[in-house]
Amino acid sequence: MALGRCQHTIHEHQHHHAWDRDLTPALTVEDGASVEFDTTDASGGQLGPHSTAADLATIDFARVNPVSGPVHVLGARPGDVLEVEVLELGMTRWGWTATIPGFGLLADQFPDPWLKHWDLTPGAPSAAFADGIDVPIAPFPGTIGLAPPTPGPHATLPPHAWGGNLDTKHLTAGTKLYLPVGVDGARFSVGDTHAAQGDGEVCGTAIESRMRIALRFRVRRDRTLRFPAFETFGAAPGDRATEGSFVTTGVGPDLVGAARDAVAAMIDHLTATTALDAVEAYALCSVAADLRVHEVVDAPNWVVGAWLPHGIVRR
Repeated sequence: MALGRCQHTIHEHQHHHAWDRDLTPALTVEDGASVEFDTTDASGGQLGPHSTAADLATIDFARVNPVSGPVHVLGARPGDVLEVEVLELGMTRWGWTATIPGFGLLADQFPDPWLKHWDLTPGAPSAAFADGIDVPIAPFPGTIGLAPPTPGPHATLPPHAWGGNLDTKHLTAGTKLYLPVGVDGARFSVGDTHAAQGDGEVCGTAIESRMRIALRFRVRRDRTLRFPAFETFGAAPGDRATEGSFVTTGVGPDLVGAARDAVAAMIDHLTATTALDAVEAYALCSVAADLRVHEVVDAPNWVVGAWLPHGIVRR
């Protein structure tokens, strides 16, 4: 079922399995355009409501984590920032969670395949995990990003500085994601939609489910980013700030390094938008910002966010 009115549509078959700056765009849009994407699930359609744990052994990993696109945004150029506003997500009725041998934070402790089917009743606030255990539903795209500036294909599984498999559960409807542009047109794609996830996605999968997602794109030249950033408005899942937060991220192969990059990016944000100098911004991060691990399973890179509640800096 279609979502609210968008100017353009990307259909399910318009997807790809690697980031590549030389892919032919599936769609070209003006700055400010809205696009509805019909995504598939992280298995690339290889799992269904009748699948069993044994089917996990036959998954073709060359087909997993497909992303829909790419979209060429006219006017976007290297050094710009692409603002991606999440307008709406439309869920389907079924999802899955699995432990896949060799994958996940505790893969050495859980070597056997396991599969959970979810009944995702439209409009329901939660889904049953087991008797007496319900998980709140908060849909978001797990993989969302731009083409990298370096040539050749790049796997969609890990996150990168240009976005990718960020698995950041806070990118729900109403949020804005900011991505550093590395190529003309930005070349945006999205997929790997989730009905719910905990920070870290520790077993390697969330509630994986095919969805439709409506997004709006704007080219921004009033900020510079090395890594993705995002903004929530109102309380996001797990966010203690009722007014929302501005969040910078670090993405890399070391959690401490990613945390350092997230804090450095927040310092850059504060010195660019307030009268604070760098050491003052650093101290403010220490007393008011929260570090959160958003993704810790998609090797070789992890994602850490630095959260600053909007109410700290009066506008």
